[in-house]
Amino acid sequence: MHDTGTPSPRPAVWRGLLQLMRPRQWIKNGFVLAPLIFAGQFMHAAAVWRALIAMALFTVASSATYIVNDLRDIEQDRQHPQKALTRPLAAGTVRPAQALLLLGFLYAVLLGVGWYAAPGVLGVVIGYLLLNLAYSFVLKHQPVVDIFTVASGFVLRVYAGAVALDVPVSAWMFVTTLCLALYLAAVKRRQELARGTSDTRSVLRHYSVALVDRYAEMSATGALVFYSLFVMSTHAHLVITVPLVLFGLFRYWYVIESLEGGESPTDALLADWQLLLTVIAWAAACVWALWPGA
Repeated sequence: MHDTGTPSPRPAVWRGLLQLMRPRQWIKNGFVLAPLIFAGQFMHAAAVWRALIAMALFTVASSATYIVNDLRDIEQDRQHPQKALTRPLAAGTVRPAQALLLLGFLYAVLLGVGWYAAPGVLGVVIGYLLLNLAYSFVLKHQPVVDIFTVASGFVLRVYAGAVALDVPVSAWMFVTTLCLALYLAAVKRRQELARGTSDTRSVLRHYSVALVDRYAEMSATGALVFYSLFVMSTHAHLVITVPLVLFGLFRYWYVIESLEGGESPTDALLADWQLLLTVIAWAAACVWALWPGA
């Protein structure tokens, strides 16, 4: 036996490949389940299964878009004080060739499973992939357009959930989702500006903290108003969730302003127990209000 005392690089590569897919960000794909809840089909096993397949397809698709974006931005990420250490490609943990192999595998899984299990949802997912390719190479450099592109990804998630269940989605739900996503995207840009990362994201040079603050405030107000109109016009019992939504918006703003979070909405959610508890309470209240026979 020959023991050189040097640890094998393979575990580090596997960890890097997993990190490249951003498992912490998979929680965003929970938006796919919104139609399942609001259509009241969460008690039907077949509907739950179709919604979970749609969410899984979006999870694979979102991981693929992260890889494409990281491949595109290797040099910029190496100049970022945090991303240079946490992004596997920028840190050198994973080679570009390995990332391309993983990307090809994810595309194969996405097309194979999607075509067999949910062809309608696959069409939405392909639209999402094309949108993100445009974002990675062109749209991320266009002010305002970049924020709306990020927000559109969340709207497509909700639409995919509706396609999976073959149910119509209320226009109120679409516009509420758009406003909430615009709020999160604007806050993300605000934190990037506050942390002085404009050298690694050129579009930030077109923004100011005051401007994106106004974007965030307008979007948050729109999300609250449209959500309130949605629940009162379609599911009156859901009015009990409005205070939770309001508290969640307030708490999230507190987290980003006082606790210096918010550059990643997922990280802010998972790091703050009050915010996480609010989301759980909101989901539980929605299920209770929409329970069959309630």
